[in-house]
Amino acid sequence: MLVLTALVLTFLIQTFLARVYVIPSQSMETTLHGCGGCTNDRVLVDKVTYRFSDPAPGDVVVFKGPDSWGRNVEVAGSRSSNPVVRWLQDVGSALGVGQPDERDFVKRVIAVGGQTVEWDPEAKRVRVDGKLLDEPYVHWEEGTGPENVEAFGPVTVPPGRLWVMGDNRNFSADSRAHMEDDAQGTVPVENVIGKARVIVLPPSRWQGIDDHNPQASVSALGVGVWQAAVPAGVGVVGAFPVLWAG
Repeated sequence: MLVLTALVLTFLIQTFLARVYVIPSQSMETTLHGCGGCTNDRVLVDKVTYRFSDPAPGDVVVFKGPDSWGRNVEVAGSRSSNPVVRWLQDVGSALGVGQPDERDFVKRVIAVGGQTVEWDPEAKRVRVDGKLLDEPYVHWEEGTGPENVEAFGPVTVPPGRLWVMGDNRNFSADSRAHMEDDAQGTVPVENVIGKARVIVLPPSRWQGIDDHNPQASVSALGVGVWQAAVPAGVGVVGAFPVLWAG
């Protein structure tokens, strides 16, 4: 009875409140670890937040892939063809101790409904509504860099949908890989399962998950907000000896 009670409680908590997911691939390196032959990160996904608000730029989200995305090739090979073993794998996935479902993905929100996203080949950075993004979380594998990114866009994200990308920018099958579908690779907000909050395993990786808003601190000309505010700041610096960073 104790075991059964524990399983029921685990199922209820992970269905309605929060759930642990295994990161199966390198697409979110180095924010989230996932690689063959290593101990992949397990992250706690908050399922409550988006019942009261929508995903915002910078959020790392787990979502059910649209039909056009097909099976998640990063985990598809781990499922057994044996129906009994496969059922056990599904149970393990539901409890957060096994590989994730083949239709689940984890990516970072880059743009939301109504915004236009594109790659600027000259600046070698992403633009949203004409503004260069500030993306300190982006990881470039050794031997690659922004010069290896294939240009895309401009894409205007439909209302109620999201443009998502992996932090490991050259090794992520994200919205860019599905631009030929009817929604140009965007993901319905209703498909979002939750927000990745904390890395819970392995213990050496315990930490919160950065949700830095890439749209918050860069102007249309690619100049940081603090630089654009210098002229105005000079006028008030004498009156306030200390300025708090926002």
